[in-house]
This record gives sequence, structure tokens and C-alpha cells, in this order.
Amino acid sequence: MTGRSSVGFRCDSTRQCSVTRKRSIPRRSRTLPHVARVIVNVMLKPEIHDPQGEAIASACHRLGFGQVLTVRQGKRFEVELGEPADDAAVARIAELAAELLANPVIEEFSVRPA
Repeated sequence: MTGRSSVGFRCDSTRQCSVTRKRSIPRRSRTLPHVARVIVNVMLKPEIHDPQGEAIASACHRLGFGQVLTVRQGKRFEVELGEPADDAAVARIAELAAELLANPVIEEFSVRPA
């Protein structure tokens, strides 16, 4: 069994913020121990304009996070397999990513076992 906790932020009037945690609630694991997981990360290609990333960077500056230079927004997929995540399985998930999870015209992706 694993625990679940809720994390929040509390800020005072001087914008001093701290992390708050609520008490852990036990829950059962959703992943079976013998299931392999493969991670697929999808990002826009560097030459593609990312307006959502620019909006996030602008919001960071408005919130006082001036050290943030740029933000690129992407997607992460966690694929669980009923077989070991060997090289052949990872190659099949790469085919899946190229055909379904990513648009190869404007996005690039990486695949790795978890």
C-alpha cells in the first residue's frame, strides 16, 4: 500500500510562500508489480512556435519567478505493458508514438523504460 497526500501552497501578504501538506491517506497501488511501464515524452520541435509555453513563461514572470527564461510545453504518456519492457517492446511503443501519440510534422518524442 502506498500513501496519498495533498500538497498546496500558502502565501502571505508579502508573497512569502510555503508548502503545506495534508495528512496521508492510504490507498492501494494501481500498478501491478509485474507490469512494465514505458515513458513517452512528446515535445514540439524547437523550430515550432509554442504560444502555450510563452503564456506560461509570462505568468511565471508576473508571479515573481523572474529567473524563468523560457518554457516549452509538452506531453508525457505512461504506457503499461503486460510483458517485459525489452528492446523489442520499447521499439513497438516507439512505433505507437510515431503513429498515434505524436504528430511527426511538428513534434518529436523520446521513449524509455520506466
